[in-house]
Parts: sequence; C-alpha cells; structure tokens
Amino acid sequence: MDAGIALLCEGGWPSVTTRGVAERADTNPGLIHYHFGGLPGLHAEIARQAGELVINPLVAELLGAPDERAALAMVQRLLPETTGDEQTTRLAVELIAGAMRDPALGEVLRDQLREARTQIADRLGGLHPRWSAQRRAGVAVLITALIDGLMLHYMLDPGLPAGAALAAVEDLLEDERP
Repeated sequence: MDAGIALLCEGGWPSVTTRGVAERADTNPGLIHYHFGGLPGLHAEIARQAGELVINPLVAELLGAPDERAALAMVQRLLPETTGDEQTTRLAVELIAGAMRDPALGEVLRDQLREARTQIADRLGGLHPRWSAQRRAGVAVLITALIDGLMLHYMLDPGLPAGAALAAVEDLLEDERP
C-alpha cells in the first residue's frame, strides 16, 4: 500500500500500475494480481487507504472537539496545515479525480464520506440530544461540505479570508442559542 500511495502522489492514477507498485514494493506483479484480484482491486484498496489518510485525521480532530466553537477553531488551525501538506493535497485531488472517472473508486470515496458524516451526526446527537436525526444528518452534510469547500478554496487561494467565514459561522451559532 505504501508503494501505491507513493506512486499515486507522484504521478496520479495512471502511474499506479501493477508493475509499478510491484517494482516500488520490490515484489512480484503476479503476487499483487493474486492478492488484489487485479488492477481494479489494487486501485480500490489504494483509494481506501488514501481516503483514510486524508479524511480520518480531520474527522478525528472534529469528533474530539468539545463543542462547535472548539471545532471551528480546530478547522481554522488545521486549514493551513492540511492544505500545506503536499501528500495530503495530492491524495485528495487524486481521490476526487479517480472517483469522477472510475465508478468503483467513486464508491470507495462515497462510502468513506458517508461514514464521516455518520460519525459527525452521531457526535452532534451527543451535543444536541433534542435535534432530530434528520437535522443532525443535515448539519453533518453542511459541516463536511464546509470543510471540503474551505480546503479547496484555500488550496487555490492561500489568502482566502477563512477566518472571516468561520467567524460568520460562529455568529450563526450565537443566533442558535436559546
């Protein structure tokens, strides 16, 4: 997997071949074909691993925040770190590109994003026990879309006033208080 992830970062999906991974991992291409059932299985497993590297650290931080304000502060703190990490950025771009081109890779990424939204919705249930399941799910979608959008825009424009956007979200939270 390390060899596949490295190749994905270096040259995108076209560079992730059975032969390329075997050479990088110093193993036999036949062994890779046998273990993964061919190139599609290898790609799916690399996508799963790459998704975990990109998605899980952010979700873990988000779930560990004691409340919404702490989560917003965490997003603001992690935004430059995450988008400044070349490996994470390349993997994120390749995951999206791969998901758009290959339905099997799209399914892997969709499953991972669904799981992240479920975890966030569950956390929201702990913070807001009176919220309906539908509201928790909707807010989880907004949170993940906010993070994805901010990351994309920040990658393209490091001067993005992300702090102002997050402050506006915090103002909305103030309006939410009873």
